[in-house]
Amino acid sequence: MMRLPWFQHHSPRTLDEAARILANEGPKAMLVAGGTDLLPNMKRRQQTPAVLVSLSKVEELQRIVNGTGLRLGAGLTLARVAAEPKVRSGYAGLAQAAAQVASTHLRNMGTIGGNVCLDTRCGYYNQSYEWRKAIDFCMKRDGETCWVATASKRCLAVSSTDTAPALMSLGARARLVSAGGEREVALADFYRNDGIDYIARRPDEVLAELVLPELKGWKSTYWKLRRRGSFDFPVLGVAAAAKLAADGTVEEARLVLGAVSSHPLAIKTDGLVGRKLTDEAIGEIAEAAQSRAKPMDNTDLDLRWRKGVTAEFVRYALRELRGDDMGAVRLRTAKQGF
Repeated sequence: MMRLPWFQHHSPRTLDEAARILANEGPKAMLVAGGTDLLPNMKRRQQTPAVLVSLSKVEELQRIVNGTGLRLGAGLTLARVAAEPKVRSGYAGLAQAAAQVASTHLRNMGTIGGNVCLDTRCGYYNQSYEWRKAIDFCMKRDGETCWVATASKRCLAVSSTDTAPALMSLGARARLVSAGGEREVALADFYRNDGIDYIARRPDEVLAELVLPELKGWKSTYWKLRRRGSFDFPVLGVAAAAKLAADGTVEEARLVLGAVSSHPLAIKTDGLVGRKLTDEAIGEIAEAAQSRAKPMDNTDLDLRWRKGVTAEFVRYALRELRGDDMGAVRLRTAKQGF
């Protein structure tokens, strides 16, 4: 049985109090919300904070605020985000992404903020302490070598968050709060292509809100590939959003891939602007996305097959934005009947 290491626990009731505790405790402290990723990591000794600051009692982090766009508290559970009518009607891609994270039980515990800040994953890293010690530790924790590519100078662990690609495709921003003040960062600038230093949140900052702009005239979608229809992390995520004119011409579009890099990978979609989503236009973007995708041999399923299927999932997403009935395909491949 894997047991949690000893740690000190704080349970603040306000955002300001949480920020002050983080500032006082320094790098030895970590935030915990639902704990669905952090606590298993602590049992495997991948992360060993001496202090945990729980956000579960901070009501400010569990609010949904209307206005120009939508503001989602980072403490909202994934189940609530997926079921929220304002999200389902105006930001369907995000609702689909939240609805496909893990299983029902974990979505009832896990939060959108936790999923946005999800630790990167790797077949050499996400193992027990004894397993990792037996092969010699990896670069991400306690070692010096990336076992995915031994000549690599950086960690190649994969970003496996579902909601981040969807949020990026929707132009979301993150509001970060510390004892010294607050700032907003575009989610497109929040991630780094580094399996260790993968997000731009400082250790003394709390992710407070995800800020979504008003997207009148936009449509969005999210497609996920995984071995099973539940529990599994993505081996590929495709988030797409587009603003379409009345005649179907693309005025603006965004496409983001998940689980093919150490950060959500934005794909250029300039070639769609001014065109309708014809099979030819969709095919061009799908091939470009497949070319950019660089899956590594550190997660489930064969990496060459995962790269090849990228184009097909991009086609599915863009066809759905076009208005095609993709229900049967979604049930067969994404294993979701959203």
